[in-house]
Amino acid sequence: MARKTSTAAPLVDTLLLQNLADGDAKSLRAHESYSGERFAASDVGEQDLSGVSFSECEFVELEANETNFRAATFVESRFDRLNAPIFTAPRSNLRDVSIEGSRLGSAEFYESTWKSVRFSHCRIGYLNLRGAHLQDVLFDDCLIDELDLGTATANRVSFSNTQVNNLDLTRSVLTNVDLRFLELRHLSGVEHLTGATINSHQLSELAPLLANHLGIVLDD
Repeated sequence: MARKTSTAAPLVDTLLLQNLADGDAKSLRAHESYSGERFAASDVGEQDLSGVSFSECEFVELEANETNFRAATFVESRFDRLNAPIFTAPRSNLRDVSIEGSRLGSAEFYESTWKSVRFSHCRIGYLNLRGAHLQDVLFDDCLIDELDLGTATANRVSFSNTQVNNLDLTRSVLTNVDLRFLELRHLSGVEHLTGATINSHQLSELAPLLANHLGIVLDD
């Protein structure tokens, strides 16, 4: 009898942000470092904040449309009600980050590194994680139109009460990726599902794609 294996869950730490100083978003500059600050009801739209570094910071009702966060670093930080029709943060680094109740149109995180990251109650149009390295990531109660994980490496990633309309796994490398509680409408790269866990209902829905990939002819 084959041994039943379990899927390791993400290890996502709970953030405890206390005694934060009031930060001034207008003073933020590219390639500078900020720690222990809270930015409330701020607008940094179209600013160049490339290479900026935040540690133990909180952002509440941040407007960040077309802000350049390329190669930025966020450590032990929380976003609450972030809004950005276009969010640009390629090659960024997120560690112990929580993004809650937020709306992102096109979110560019390609070639980024995430460790212990939680998205909860978020609405995202296009989430680009091509070539990203994901470790311990949880999506909880989210709606994502398109999630691009092409060429990404993912370990201990799970979805809870989340819907993804289009998921691209082309040339991705998955380990302990839990899709059982994901409502999935369309999948590209079915041949790269190795390392993912799905339920029996999902398996039946994916059967035509799997058969086509394996060259199996379905004839009733």
